[in-house]
Amino acid sequence: MLENMDRSTLSLLIRSELDAIKDPCSLASGVPLGLDEMGLVDDVTIDDHGAVEVKLRLTSPFCHMIGFFTTEAKRRLSSLPGVRSVSLIADNGLDWSPSR
Repeated sequence: MLENMDRSTLSLLIRSELDAIKDPCSLASGVPLGLDEMGLVDDVTIDDHGAVEVKLRLTSPFCHMIGFFTTEAKRRLSSLPGVRSVSLIADNGLDWSPSR
């Protein structure tokens, strides 16, 4: 069970940690953006036992960074209080646009 922290607080912490992961493509273009700021975090769910599921919206179906995003997100989020497990699900990269 989640203890000493409500879901909304934990969700904010999770999004902050995800935003600390900079998208390599944005870095290469000289405008470093975090995953949340870039609109890549589609949804974050947390169950009563601290299992976190993050749905990512990729910029392209050919995005090679999903392995990096997954590894880095799991490392960062697993250290947060109340988080017991982390899973990431990536979409097929067909509906992201710069307006996100």
